[in-house]
Parts: sequence; structure tokens; C-alpha cells
Amino acid sequence: MQRRDFIKLAGASAALIPVAPSVFSKQANLSNLSNWKSYRLTYKINLPAKDNRALLWLPLPDTADTPHQFTQGSVWSGNAKKARFQTIPNTAFPVFYAEWHGSGPRSVTVSSVVKTRNRSVDLHNYSEKRKSIIPASIKRFLQPTRYVPLNGIVRMTALSITKNANARTPIEKAHAIYNWVVDNAYRDQVTRGCGRGDIKSMLEKNRLGGKSADLNTLFVGLARAVGIPARNQYGIRIDESMIHKCLGKFGNLSTAQHCRAEFYLAGLGWVPVDPADVHQLLLDEKLTHSHPKVISLREKLFGAWEMNWVAFNHVDGIKIAKNSAIGRLPFFMYPHAEISGKQQDSLSPAEFSYRIMSAKLVGTGAKL
Repeated sequence: MQRRDFIKLAGASAALIPVAPSVFSKQANLSNLSNWKSYRLTYKINLPAKDNRALLWLPLPDTADTPHQFTQGSVWSGNAKKARFQTIPNTAFPVFYAEWHGSGPRSVTVSSVVKTRNRSVDLHNYSEKRKSIIPASIKRFLQPTRYVPLNGIVRMTALSITKNANARTPIEKAHAIYNWVVDNAYRDQVTRGCGRGDIKSMLEKNRLGGKSADLNTLFVGLARAVGIPARNQYGIRIDESMIHKCLGKFGNLSTAQHCRAEFYLAGLGWVPVDPADVHQLLLDEKLTHSHPKVISLREKLFGAWEMNWVAFNHVDGIKIAKNSAIGRLPFFMYPHAEISGKQQDSLSPAEFSYRIMSAKLVGTGAKL
């Protein structure tokens, strides 16, 4: 983790400290600041005052600067007995951790400043004629996970999709799988949260409904099954969409978590996709696949993301900490709290007593 990524506080509160542009990652390319938008993402947590011990973990914006997102720092205030900024075990992904002992009020506020700009990859000029090698660091995104096995029905489905589409190259296979998910899956509003991404069960039951973590994991698993590195990115919508109203959120973000997907092309890098958002538009506006809005969005979301969204991490099957009483989580996209060893319902903000808020930062002020 870069030293500038967090302001580590010894006390209970502090103000954000501005960071000189010279320390920003060159990869972020700040030559045109007009393309970037600045936000403050704030958690306000009030845990139930019951039992003796309460633990809290919050996912924070990824601190690995990219050409489409970078983080300028995080601060906290509150009455936690202990609190610190740390990382998910064995990763560099940021987490805020707090704990309380004894009864009484349990409150904490955590704020992060993050900048984003829209992301797109030029696939039209990409050529697979040159023999490029997938880096060793990327090959782990070809591995199976608990909910994403790469044999059995997952592999059979992936091979069938690519064969029927006569897809031979990685980009052709990825496009065929993306189209298949758009054509065959659907957004199921009954699904809690963003789903679980249990694609083996989805395929075996032939029920391809779900939300973003289900639908985009379907793409990721099928891509991996035919040798294409792929991964989910877990994060949260932070602003209104300039494309379609249903694809954005500003102000109260407590239920705005959203999973996206990427696949890797040798010689080019990570390519953003989001078939789940095509299904969001289909359902929200009650459109058909042949509607011009859907056709346009479908084309855009194979190779681009509107960055009214912030990435937290891309960790699957996470053990959040050694002192957590809970086993592995399928992913870390929601606040996670345990009171006397019992997990609180992170999909119910009212019960959990948390709010997540966004504000636009303009000049030296905030637009709420």
C-alpha cells in the first residue's frame, strides 16, 4: 500500500490533508484534469447498543491508481475503542476496522475522497495476430473459486457458447459469452443485495436470474472456463448516470453497491464489461432486446464503463480478518459488522443502522 493512500490517525478524528499532484501515480495521467470528477464517499455507522463486543469492517475505494480512478485519502471520527485503516489479508485493498467493548452508543463516520473519469478501451484496432503472452500475475484470474468451478456444466456451457458463435480468438470468445449473458440471463428483483455469484447453481437449475454479482460472475466464470482471464470488480455507484437514470445513484448510496466485470487480452490489458447493467435497463424501462436504447448500451458496455461508480476490490471468497467469527464471505462490497460473534444483516441498512452518502467536490466545496 502506498504511504500516501491513507492518513493513519492516532486520535479519533482529523481533516483530510491535500496531496500535491506530483505524488500522484503517473499511470493516472492527470494532464487533463477537466476529465476527472471528485467525490467524497462517507459512511455513517450506528451499531446497535447490545451485548458486549462489536466489530466493524468497511470496504474503501481501491488505492491502486488507474487511468480512471485514484484515491486521495480517508479519515474517520467516532467513539470506537479501537480503529484503524488496514488492508484485506494478503492484499493491498483498503479496509476501515473498528471495535467497541461494553454497552452504549457505537458510532463512527468514515470519509474518502476519490476521483474518477470514464473508462473505455479501443477494441476496434486490437490485433491478436501478434503472439502476446499472458503475464504470470494475471494467470490467477484463470482459477476456479467456490461458486465458480471451471469444470462440469460451467465448462460445457462455455464451450457450447463459443462453438455456436464460431468464436476462435479470445476477443471473439469473450464477445460471444457477453452476448450470451445479455441474451439469456435476466435481472431478478427478488434477489437480495447484489446476489452471491453462485453460477454453478444458476446453470444447473437453468435459472439465470439475479443481480450484478450473479450476472457478471456468470460472464467471468464462463470466460475463465475457456481460458480467458476474467474477474469481478466490487464497488458502489456514486453519482447519477449521464446515459440512463437507472444506472446511477447520488446522495444516499446505502443500497447502491454494484459489481462489474473485466476480461484480459494479451498485449492490451483489462477490458471493462457490464452485462448486468444491460439487464438493469431492460427491466427498469420494460424494454425488449431489440429496442435501440438496449442495442446501444449493449454495444457500449463491451469495452467501457461510465465512471459514476467507484471500485473497492476484486477479491472473491474473502476471509475478512483473523478475529472475525464468520467464515468466508463471497465478496466484500457491503459494510460488515459482528456483535458478540453474530453477523449483522448488511443487506438491511435500517437494521444494521448505516448510511452511505456521496457528495461532489467542486473547487474547495461540496455539492450535496
